[in-house]
Amino acid sequence: MALTKFYKKGDIDYENDEDRFISCCCTLYHDANVCPERPADKPANNMQILREKIKADKKLVVATNMQLTESEAKGFWPIYEAYQKDLGAMNKRIGALVNDYAKIWNTDSMTNEKAEKLTKESLAIQTDEVKIMKTCAAKLSKVLPATKVARYLQIENKIRAIIRYELAGSIPLVENK
Repeated sequence: MALTKFYKKGDIDYENDEDRFISCCCTLYHDANVCPERPADKPANNMQILREKIKADKKLVVATNMQLTESEAKGFWPIYEAYQKDLGAMNKRIGALVNDYAKIWNTDSMTNEKAEKLTKESLAIQTDEVKIMKTCAAKLSKVLPATKVARYLQIENKIRAIIRYELAGSIPLVENK
């Protein structure tokens, strides 16, 4: 899914923000579902290759930092994969929300009703993210000691915080009307 750019208000260098966002995604993020696609002159499969590399890099970061025993790893990795799938669905929702906002921003058509709808969806996404994190933590608690569950959630939160920070830097604030 390609993100729609924000074109108005010359206070943000959108091309550099997009490049910075892509760079951050490439090095730290597991799923490029909210990552902007590059221009059409690149081979179509490059984004899929990029997504697979990002997933592998993230998995390596997690594996290195978790220091799992063999028996812990057998229980952990299937839960991890299921959680990543759930996060991928959240990423698609975030991408759709950002696109919706960008379309409104670019047409200067923000209303209170649209702002309320965007806010409700943003809060619903955050609520759902917490729900899937709690579900994941409960499952992990059955196969890992609490310290390793906490460690994994810290790793995941740090990665997602970096991405949210980069994304937030490229999204302009809603204007008061």
